[in-house]
Amino acid sequence: MSTLIVKYPALQFIAPFATFILMLAVKGSLPLDSRWEYPLRVLLVCVVLFLVGGASLPDRSVRLASSLIVGLMVFVIWVAPDQIWPGYRSSWLFHNALTGSATSSLSVETQSSFGFIVFRLIGTAIVVPIIEELFWRGWLMRYLVNAEFQKVPLGTYSRVSFWFTALLFASEHGPYWDVGLAAGLVYNWWMLRTRSLADCMIAHAFTNLCLAAFVVFGGQWQYWL
Repeated sequence: MSTLIVKYPALQFIAPFATFILMLAVKGSLPLDSRWEYPLRVLLVCVVLFLVGGASLPDRSVRLASSLIVGLMVFVIWVAPDQIWPGYRSSWLFHNALTGSATSSLSVETQSSFGFIVFRLIGTAIVVPIIEELFWRGWLMRYLVNAEFQKVPLGTYSRVSFWFTALLFASEHGPYWDVGLAAGLVYNWWMLRTRSLADCMIAHAFTNLCLAAFVVFGGQWQYWL
């Protein structure tokens, strides 16, 4: 495996995220309901991350407190439109064949499953921020500057890489593409400011943790599609 990583260094940044997306794409074909599908997805991604991504994980935060504030700010951006304008997301911009709709696919049984909630929290607040930041800001932002991405320092600015990464990040979030775009821009900006993958992971993780608490304790299940 180490030889493969040396030959294809991008594998460390791409493989965990690609595994997550692939599992998401085929989940409807698996003979499992969401109580078991999501934990399986998290476990499989963790295995891939351990096998290929360990060497690319950052060591420490540069601006811990500020990263938490950025994460909180993105959470507020994420939920504010729906709280300020009820019915906002029923617009055709967010409810169509391309984006889907802001409706949770989780059954009542799944929502009340302790095991699922635990795995969803682990996935949402730990695993997803790691694999997404490795992919989006650890690899893609640099790759769009230079295909030999390892020669590009973290936080290097390019208009194309900055905006294209944010747009693709937005497309990943379906009916929440608008706030996904805003989040992508904020996380990209934070990478430019800190040049730290760890700080982007912390900001992203705190956003997701706040959102998870909002979902579970506020009954706002539509945010977990």
